[in-house]
Parts: sequence; C-alpha cells; structure tokens
Amino acid sequence: MLNVQPVTLERSPVRLVPLGLEHEEGLKAAAADGRLWNLRVTSVPEPDKTRAYIELALAGREAGHRFPFAVLDAATGEVLGCTSYHDIVPAIERLEIGWTWYASRVQRSAVNTTAKLLLLQHRSEEHTSELQSLRH
Repeated sequence: MLNVQPVTLERSPVRLVPLGLEHEEGLKAAAADGRLWNLRVTSVPEPDKTRAYIELALAGREAGHRFPFAVLDAATGEVLGCTSYHDIVPAIERLEIGWTWYASRVQRSAVNTTAKLLLLQHRSEEHTSELQSLRH
C-alpha cells in the first residue's frame, strides 16, 4: 500500500525536508535568484505569493495527493528550492515526482539529480519493505 510519511532524506549536496511555512523566506530568496516566477515552463511563485504557494502544497499533503519537500543545501541549510511527490494514488500505488524548481545558481548542478535520486530510492525502499511485510 502506498503511504507517504514525513521523512528527511539526505545525500550530499542536498537535504530534503518536509516543506513548511518556515521555508517561506528561503523560497522567496531562491525564486528571486533568476526571477524564476517569470518563466513560463515552471510553477515558481512570485515573492508575494510564496506563502499561498506553500499553503496550497500543504493542503495537498493534508488531502493525501501531494507531499512537498524543501530542498536544502546539506552543508549550510540554505533553501535551494522545492520538489514534491504528487498525484499520489494509493489504490494503484502510483505517484509522480515534480513541482520542482531551484534557484538559478544551482540549476544544471548535482542538486536536481541528487534530489530525484533520493526520492526514487526512498520510494523503492518503501515499496520493497511493504512487499516484504506482506510476505511474512
């Protein structure tokens, strides 16, 4: 059964933590690095809409169809952006990874690749554990 629970995932250079309102200022700063809200290919909030963006993500977590993460620099704790498990459908054990964006200065670096690897590994480990518990 697909059941996404709060978890912190870390592998240099990133740490993924459950997104919360405490990440608002960090997300504003990350979005400002490159004025990302002006890009048509992503869903980055404008600075004055960052709190609403986080609240929408948290409402998705509460409803069970999204689990958002703040992506932090593992060494400094600085907020680099965010990513999510989303379109979570427990009945068919499906989820997607997306709603991802990062500060311009860390784009095309190891940040995105490592964050996605952490999310995929975590889901794979959770799925393997769930299958093993069903067999016992």
